[in-house]
Amino acid sequence: MYQFSGRLKTFSIALILLGAIGLAFSFYSGSKTTLEDAKHAIEAANHGTHGGHEAATAPHQEEASHHESEEKTDKEAHAAMIEAYSNSEAHETTDGHGSSHDDAHAEHVLHQLQNRPWSAFYVALFFFLGMTLLVLTFYAIQRVAQVGWSVVILRVMEAITANLLPVSILMIIVLAASVMHVNHLFPWMAEGIFDPESDNYDAIIDGKSWWMNSTGFMLRSIAYLIIWNAYRYVIRKGSIKEDTANDGNKTYKKNYNLSVVFLFLFMITESMMSWDWIMGLDPHWFSTLFGWYVLATLLVSALTVIAFVTIYLREKNVLPGINDSHIHDLAKFMFGFSVFWTYLWFAQFMLIWYADIPEETTYFVARFTEYKLPFIGMVVMNFVFPVLLLINSDFKSKPWFVFIGGTVILLGHYIDVFVMVMPSTVGAQWSFGIPEISALFFFIGLFIYTTFSAFAKANPIAKGNPFLKESEHFHYYNIEHTSEDGSGDHH
Repeated sequence: MYQFSGRLKTFSIALILLGAIGLAFSFYSGSKTTLEDAKHAIEAANHGTHGGHEAATAPHQEEASHHESEEKTDKEAHAAMIEAYSNSEAHETTDGHGSSHDDAHAEHVLHQLQNRPWSAFYVALFFFLGMTLLVLTFYAIQRVAQVGWSVVILRVMEAITANLLPVSILMIIVLAASVMHVNHLFPWMAEGIFDPESDNYDAIIDGKSWWMNSTGFMLRSIAYLIIWNAYRYVIRKGSIKEDTANDGNKTYKKNYNLSVVFLFLFMITESMMSWDWIMGLDPHWFSTLFGWYVLATLLVSALTVIAFVTIYLREKNVLPGINDSHIHDLAKFMFGFSVFWTYLWFAQFMLIWYADIPEETTYFVARFTEYKLPFIGMVVMNFVFPVLLLINSDFKSKPWFVFIGGTVILLGHYIDVFVMVMPSTVGAQWSFGIPEISALFFFIGLFIYTTFSAFAKANPIAKGNPFLKESEHFHYYNIEHTSEDGSGDHH
């Protein structure tokens, strides 16, 4: 049995405490932000010291152009928004903007500044929740496909999914805070958005009120989390029961059937979750590909984390059935789904760019004006680097190569989630500092603690699985090592 070492436990708790202290400081500082601070931020942007005037005022200009276009069609309203991005500086200098406009702009920037600690926490929370969920999903796929190679790492995946419960509780807290207007992450939750008599009325969002309403939003969110956590709880108990069950594989078949049901529910809930928790941050924008795109970024991250934990436990000699072939296959999945993510990213971006429809291009305008470096950088990190590093078959079996490639992949996909969230919640008022680093420390520490605590509570090998022997003797066939006489060399 694996023993959760005191040193690793202390390290994880230290990360949690350090992250919590940094987050507490960030939230406290954010709560003390005033309208004067927002005006100073605007002034700094006007003088080019905080990323440029155009990008700083773009989110407000988008709001203003929409309110001036209530009588227009949806398409005309979005066209006005696009115009606002390109003409924001000119609009700012016209006489039509009085003190009331300046105050409204300052209040909008104030909300963005106050959002920053919430947004930093939300980015890390969503990343770790989604990554853990996709580990659970990959685990369910292994059971449904009845594959043999991965049986020796099933307990690794089960241990990682122990992180699902605490991050789910934190997600409910953050979403409830949004509904109660403690933060301003979701613009469609603002006061007056659905009231035609209000100055904040938004006809486009009001047209989506059948979906975008606080009651439905919270009920759906709770349902997602209950379904995912219920499967995790039941399948973990069922998996441990397999080790001692002497019932002719009835327990194994029950776990198989349960996994089939979960995968069906997952494909529905994951798409809806992406619409609610990420696309809901940009309520005017939509993409029919978005659920798949979010799935891809979380799946690559999940596979990378499985590889990391497996390599670590192998080095500790607690996974005797693991060999280079298992590491090789995990790296193949990392490589393959990195290509899949790139395909989806390019398909979404290229089609929106080519069609040039205002309702769709607003999303990329906001990201390309103020987030150009992370936006382009994460494409390199998530595609170019892993492909160049992992395309060689031999490299996939070397743990240190996998670790280097995996580190870049995890950072790249964290930035991907960062770019999904931050432009909608903080606009031009973004940077990478104490809130972001503290959130990462907190969730990394929580992940380490929950994962290795769970791994220590069960047999590291699923001894009751009927495919265990196949997994223990699993080897891949490397054509590069075929001998001259045509006989293959198995590794």
